[in-house]
Amino acid sequence: MSSTEINYRRGVLLVLVAGICWSSMGLGIRHIEVANVWQILFFRSIALTPLLLLFITLRARGNPFPIIQKAGLAGVIGGFSLVFAFSGGILAVQTTTVANAMFLFAAAPFFAAVLGWLVLKEHVQKATWISMMAALVGIFIMVWEGISIGRIIGNVSALISALGFAIFTISLRWKKLEDMLPTVFLAGLFAIIIAGAICQIKGYGLDVPGGDILVAVALGIFQVGAGLILYTLGSKVVPSAELTLLSMTEVVFGPFWVWLFLGETAGVYTLLGGMILLIAIASNALLGLSRKPIPSI
Repeated sequence: MSSTEINYRRGVLLVLVAGICWSSMGLGIRHIEVANVWQILFFRSIALTPLLLLFITLRARGNPFPIIQKAGLAGVIGGFSLVFAFSGGILAVQTTTVANAMFLFAAAPFFAAVLGWLVLKEHVQKATWISMMAALVGIFIMVWEGISIGRIIGNVSALISALGFAIFTISLRWKKLEDMLPTVFLAGLFAIIIAGAICQIKGYGLDVPGGDILVAVALGIFQVGAGLILYTLGSKVVPSAELTLLSMTEVVFGPFWVWLFLGETAGVYTLLGGMILLIAIASNALLGLSRKPIPSI
C-alpha cells in the first residue's frame, strides 16, 4: 500500500471522527442546567480559543501571528459570522429537538452555494440547483412542524446558524484561505468579547453552576476544538465533495446520542424532512465526486 493510500485512509478516519466530535453538541447542551446561550458560548470559547492558538503555534513552529494576520478581512468577516453560527446553534439545541437542529444545520452547504453564486459569481451546477430544491422541501417540512408545535425559535435559530457557517465558508473562498483555523480562532476571540459583553449588559452575569461551566469547557475542547483540528488534518488529503459526505456523521450521530442516553426522539415530520435534506446533500456530494477523481483505496 502506497503512502498516498495510507494518508487518504487516515484522512477519511480523521474526518469521520471529527463529525462524531461535533455530534456531541446536543448531548452536552442537554446536560446544561442553568446557563443560557451567551454564558455557554462564553465558557465554551474560553476553552476553545487557547486550544486553537496552541495548535496553530505548533504548526507555525512557534510564531502563530503571521498565520492569523494572513486571514485578514476575510478572517474577520468569517469570525463574526461564526459567532452567529455558534450562538444560533446553541439556542437551536436549547429550544428544539437535537434532530431538528442538526438536520437544519446540514443546510449550510446549500446556503454557501447560493451565496457563492450571488457574491463570488461562482458557477452552480444544474444538479446542485435540483438538490437545493429538494433540500428546501425538507427544510419546509421541518419548519412547518416547528411552527405547529411552537418551536419556531429553534428552527429559525438553526437556520441562522447554517447561514452563519455558509458566510464563513464564503469568506474563506473569497480570499482563497486554505486554513480555516485562524478564522475560527478569531471567532473564539470575538465570541468571548461579544458573549461576555451581552452577559454583563443584560445582567446575566457569569456566575453559573460549576457543572455547567465544566460542560461548556468540555464542549469547547472536545466538541468544537478537537473536531476542527481533526477535520483540518483530514481535509488535506480528502476531496472536498467527499468531506461533505463524511462529515455527515455529525448529523446522524447527534440525534442518536440523545436518543441513546436521554431517550429524546424526533417527530415524524422532522425525520421525514431531515431524510429528504440528507438525501439531497448526499446526492450533490456524490455527483461532485463523480466529476473529479479521488485517491484510490
